[in-house]
Amino acid sequence: MAIPEQFIDELVQRSDIADVVGEYVHLTPKGGNMWGLCPFHTEKTPSFSVSRDKQIFHCFGCGKGGGAISFVMEIEHLSFPDAVRHLAKRLGMEVPETGSSDESRKKYRRAQEANKEAARFYHDYLKGSGGEEVRSYIAQRQISPKFATRFGLGAAPGEWDALTKALTAKGFSKMELLDAGLAVGGKNGGVYDKFRSRLMLPVIDVRGEVVGFTSRILPGLEGAKYLNSPDTVCFKKSQLIYALNFAKSTKRPNLILVEGNIDVITLHQAGFDNVVATMGTALTADHARILSRYTKELVLCYDNDEAGKKSTERVLGILKNADLNVRVLQLPNAVDAAGKPLKQDPDDFVKKFGPAAFEKCLSGSAGQNDYRIDALLQGADLTTDEGRMEFLRSAVEMVGKLASPIEREIYGNKAASAAGISGTAFAQEVERWRKGQARQARKKEERQSLIPASSRQPKARELRYENIRSGLAEEGVLRLVLLDGALFSKAAVEPEQFSSPVLGRAFRLLKNRYERGLSVQLPALAGEFSSNEMSHLVEVTAQPESLAYASQAMEDYINTIRAEAQQRGAAKSDDALLALRARQREKTMEDGQ
Repeated sequence: MAIPEQFIDELVQRSDIADVVGEYVHLTPKGGNMWGLCPFHTEKTPSFSVSRDKQIFHCFGCGKGGGAISFVMEIEHLSFPDAVRHLAKRLGMEVPETGSSDESRKKYRRAQEANKEAARFYHDYLKGSGGEEVRSYIAQRQISPKFATRFGLGAAPGEWDALTKALTAKGFSKMELLDAGLAVGGKNGGVYDKFRSRLMLPVIDVRGEVVGFTSRILPGLEGAKYLNSPDTVCFKKSQLIYALNFAKSTKRPNLILVEGNIDVITLHQAGFDNVVATMGTALTADHARILSRYTKELVLCYDNDEAGKKSTERVLGILKNADLNVRVLQLPNAVDAAGKPLKQDPDDFVKKFGPAAFEKCLSGSAGQNDYRIDALLQGADLTTDEGRMEFLRSAVEMVGKLASPIEREIYGNKAASAAGISGTAFAQEVERWRKGQARQARKKEERQSLIPASSRQPKARELRYENIRSGLAEEGVLRLVLLDGALFSKAAVEPEQFSSPVLGRAFRLLKNRYERGLSVQLPALAGEFSSNEMSHLVEVTAQPESLAYASQAMEDYINTIRAEAQQRGAAKSDDALLALRARQREKTMEDGQ
């Protein structure tokens, strides 16, 4: 019977590829990946690579590749269902063998019910004598009782199994608590509470259901400062936004994205009910897609230290293709009595200066291009010729990357004015930079075109492309949507237009998963492809692809696929017409005899 896709997603999320492969292969870190001797063919020099970022393995020698499930299928010679059972047993997960949606829904419902009961338990414990330390910490953070209740704050006891005992007494099994992310399996087969001696913050989805927790350890205690629920059937960090259940009803014209959960509560308390945060993870394309459903304008308000500025730059890159108007709220730089710069986050700022000061900063928040120019100016010394030239080089590159000529003129003039040169001179430098980039791209394309077509074909003979030009464009489309699922909105092409059946099938399956809110990742498709097909798909995704010019690249790839599909269609029509004419001639000859 079929195994629910949600379970496969959860299994892939929990099965770290390096840990799985590491049980069979000695891996050594090198250049961002892990390397070892391939277990599928004999070799003396490591050519077997494992990528934690992509959660895939790939051997540059024999060509084998895939995710954790594919690896277990190959190394243990198991079928897809048996490999899933093998990995699930390793993680202490129960495989829903019925294949029915009822079983999947029951597991989801029980996980939500367990989290809801846990939230009540933690909140009640906070109000009792055992919650005194956490209440003291909440008061120290200046969170009022009203907002502590509004956000459902609670306290986790210090005992190993206080919650486990309370919820098993209410009828939950230990496996259900493990599935809900509330308990952790011990070495002796027992279970114990995941959260202990912590401030507990329930995570509530947009429907108002408690799906998991984020937490903070109390000051003075050892352990991770912040700890979230693990990914479960109902808790997906890459698809959850803290406080969106409140912020979705705001009357304000935008949403404000901050880094910390306490920042969110403090700002809501100060009257800003449009503030949200990601769940202890960096913003993803999935987050951007979800946010765009609830607002047309997103304001980034990260900490004003170097780490916060780097995070802002990274997020701006992700949001470049999102259907959102993005602004940046930069908190003023603070200094101590000695004039030393101080880190300042939204929580600190609103407590020190009040809601009116934050509102003023919000009103003056800059568009992302203004922010980038301001950031360049802050790090520039315009009093010297060398400093001005360094600023101008960076500004030319920043403006040159803008797609709109109107934007290039507006922000080019701003940068030129700041550096004290004419807008015309700056525009000339921008165009020179853009021509240089285009020239480099053409040279790269020409180098690629010199590579014999045979060397760019899949290794497996049955997978080789009939139309190499279309096949390479189809590879590019797959790489882009796997890097950023939001690009499916720009992929205006049908799987039937793909010349390669395996690439077309992969595109169709991934798009279907994206539209249903499932994760868009190659390892989750292990049960849909043969070993050779999965190895080829991994090799495709291992090729370099940049999101810097994703929209233009996607358009070029799709134009190629469509043009080649049209030519194939015309050729088929010609063949059909010739065949019809041949049959007509034969019939005429027969009639004349």
